[in-house]
Amino acid sequence: MADEQQKDGGQQGAERPAGRGRRVWRDLVEEILGEARDNGEFDNLPGKGKPLRLQDDVFSGDKALAYHLLKNNDLAPPEIERGKQIDAEIARAEEILATLRRRRNALLGGGRILSASDRRAYNLVRDNAEASYREVLREANSNVLSLNITAPAILHRPLIPIEKRMQAFAEEFPRLEE
Repeated sequence: MADEQQKDGGQQGAERPAGRGRRVWRDLVEEILGEARDNGEFDNLPGKGKPLRLQDDVFSGDKALAYHLLKNNDLAPPEIERGKQIDAEIARAEEILATLRRRRNALLGGGRILSASDRRAYNLVRDNAEASYREVLREANSNVLSLNITAPAILHRPLIPIEKRMQAFAEEFPRLEE
């Protein structure tokens, strides 16, 4: 009797479908799924009416499951994500330059004579931009080194010539005499 209570989940006298004896686990699951389907609980699921994505990537080898999981969750392998991060840092460095160009052009545009405070303000903005630009380039190079250590050779990237870029920065954005 105790055995039967355990199998019934401790519910003696639970409702059983007529003529079927004890409820089987699979029947219970099918019944629950059927009720949910009838109630429309599966109507708004993502991918409804679309074929399943059952792709086998013969080139991924022992990493097939990992790549499959990454792809289905809109992620990329770590080396690709690192490359995207490097691209974002380079874009951020370019945005620093573009912002400084706009500020310089607004300040120097119109041929007006700059006051000492205008020149000091520009130099302060320029110096902050220079420090930010150098830091972003260093971060990008750090990620390039990490990428080149972990990624296959085809994904390697050259280091950014920071000193050359900083020299070009100094030429394009010279400090104003205060």
